[in-house]
Amino acid sequence: MDFAGSLKKIRQQKKLSLQELADLSGVSKSMLSKIERYEKNPTLQVAADIANALGVTLSYMIDEKPYNSVILTKKNDRIIYRDDLSGFQREQLSPTFDNYGIEFILYKIPPQQKSPIFRPHQAGINEYLTVTQGKLRVILDHDEYLLQTGDSMYFEANVRHQFLNAGEDECHYYLVRDSNTYIVRS
Repeated sequence: MDFAGSLKKIRQQKKLSLQELADLSGVSKSMLSKIERYEKNPTLQVAADIANALGVTLSYMIDEKPYNSVILTKKNDRIIYRDDLSGFQREQLSPTFDNYGIEFILYKIPPQQKSPIFRPHQAGINEYLTVTQGKLRVILDHDEYLLQTGDSMYFEANVRHQFLNAGEDECHYYLVRDSNTYIVRS
């Protein structure tokens, strides 16, 4: 299922009106309606805010699949989300689940560009990253960290966070998101 279809399905499953979801996500009711009707494609920031408000991962919303004991994702079947405004690219390397388990993601940021500002995730979500190319500035609330090729970092993702390319070349980093709490789905 695609993002718009997942949005409508999950919103309805959770018995949320468009206005209630707008209040939770900070995305206008009008924009949510346009996304559900396939009239607008959300930016990465908007998509992340919606997923966070619904209590699921962005990956799950982009590629909702039933759980099986073995899930194989071929290279050509990977989900790639590219923000047309910034060129920021997110490539899902692992199978997707709604809001538990581990996600393995490759991010690519063009020179002088940045990710959206990600709202705090729920408590229990941890992120690990390793820079494989370039320089990455990580902002966690009001603290900043500069990572170079080969540097790694761990942080609890219940804070606002953003990633900026701090170099002259494209920056690549792998991110592993781990939920160490199992969340009961409603």
